[in-house]
Amino acid sequence: MHTAAMSLRRGSPLWLTLTGLLTAMNVVLSLSIFSIPVPGGHLYFCDVVIDTAAVLLDPVAAFIVGGVGSFLGDFFFYPAPMFVSLVTHGLQAVVISLLSHRLWQRRQLLSSSVAVTAGALIMVLGYTLGRAFVYSTPELAVLKLPFEFLQAGFGAAASMILLYPMQLRKVFRQCFHVRPDIPPQNTASRR
Repeated sequence: MHTAAMSLRRGSPLWLTLTGLLTAMNVVLSLSIFSIPVPGGHLYFCDVVIDTAAVLLDPVAAFIVGGVGSFLGDFFFYPAPMFVSLVTHGLQAVVISLLSHRLWQRRQLLSSSVAVTAGALIMVLGYTLGRAFVYSTPELAVLKLPFEFLQAGFGAAASMILLYPMQLRKVFRQCFHVRPDIPPQNTASRR
C-alpha cells in the first residue's frame, strides 16, 4: 500500500480501523475474567487501553475508545454503571488527548505524564461520584476509593511504560506516518 493512502484523518479507513480495534480491546478488558476482585467490585485494566489510545489518537477517537468502549463493556456485562462509564472514561480520554497533544509540545513525555495524571484524577472522581449516585451509597464509593486510585494509577503507569520506554508512541508515528505535534517555529519574530 502506498504510504500516502494511509492517513489518520478523522473518518479515514485507518482511523476507523484503529479506533474500532482499540474500542474492542477496551470492551474485552471490561470482562470480569480480565479483572481482579476487590472489596466492592473488580479492578479492571481497561485504563491502560484508554490512556494509551488517548495519547496516540485525536480527541474524538479517544472519546470513542474510552467512553463508548467502556459504555459497551458495561452494557454487555454489567449495565448499572454504563452511563457513568460513558461520561467518566469519555471525559478522561478527551482530556488526556487534548493535553498530550497541545501542552508542552516540545516535551512530549512531560506533556503525556501530566495528561494521564489528569485523566486518572478524572476517572477516580467520576467513578466515586457516579458510584455514590448509581448505588445511592456514599459508603460504597468511599470503600472503593483506594481501588479506584490503584486502577487509575496502574493504567497511567502502564500506558506511559508502553508509550515511552517501550517506544509504542514512536513506532505508532513511524508506522502510520503521523506528523509530530510540534508547530513550526516563527524565526522572523526572534530578532
